[in-house]
Amino acid sequence: MNAKKMDHLATGVIYALVAAVIIILIAILGYILFNGVPDISWKFLTTAAQSFSAGGGIRDQLFNSIYLLILTIIVSLPIGLGAGIYLSEYASNNWFTDLIRTSVEVLSSLPSVVVGLFGYLLFVIKFNLGFSILSGAIALTFFNLPLLTRNIEESLQAVPDLQREAGMSLGLSNWKTTTKIILPAALPGILTGLILSAGRIFGEAAALIYTAGQSAPTVDYSNWNIFSPTSFLNPMRPAETLAVHIWKVNTESVTPDANLISSASSAVLIIVILIFNLGARFLGNKLYKKITATK
Repeated sequence: MNAKKMDHLATGVIYALVAAVIIILIAILGYILFNGVPDISWKFLTTAAQSFSAGGGIRDQLFNSIYLLILTIIVSLPIGLGAGIYLSEYASNNWFTDLIRTSVEVLSSLPSVVVGLFGYLLFVIKFNLGFSILSGAIALTFFNLPLLTRNIEESLQAVPDLQREAGMSLGLSNWKTTTKIILPAALPGILTGLILSAGRIFGEAAALIYTAGQSAPTVDYSNWNIFSPTSFLNPMRPAETLAVHIWKVNTESVTPDANLISSASSAVLIIVILIFNLGARFLGNKLYKKITATK
């Protein structure tokens, strides 16, 4: 077989593998959405879950997922931004930099259940935070940091060196050049990575079972006192998220409509994650065109 035929054969195999991945993805998403979307309603999204009777919703679980996501980003973004700027703009090639990058890679490969057990032993038990939103947010920071740090570092490195040289030629310090020139130019890529990591956080379950807990106590959405036990903003209360709720419904629920709740909740989770991913691409492209003045 000559080189041309080998090239065509290899190309065909690659296309077939890509098509197989796309078909599997469409089949999974199609199955979940086909079974779950018909059961989604405004009542389902805005009513509390029921433990024994039918007709419950996912109001509290959906809010807990969003609240936990916001807290996780608040905790992880400053750390990831600082680490990304250091690795891209300040770190030299030495053993310390290699140690940081290796640590990031190791952290990204840890199983979620291991991080959950670590968070349970350290934050829930040792620091006496209990099963709470705060414990879950700190645990999820371990998932978010590697992805966020790598994304910020790569986004900063993608900015042409010509812009760095222009800043230096104007007499700006390295910090001023980074914050006033490089960081704004890398903003589309950073926001894209942030939104993509948000989708991963939103769908996490294993780590939250051991940190945020599996219960969703009734809260008062009119109580804005963050220190009140019944306030929806209290970060020290236990909070069952949507992903944990799906797992719990499929394993422990005794409600008559458990299959309906599971299918509809899974569809809501998939839809939100798709919105995160599609929104990341749209926002990234829009910001890039605005900053670079391209059409």
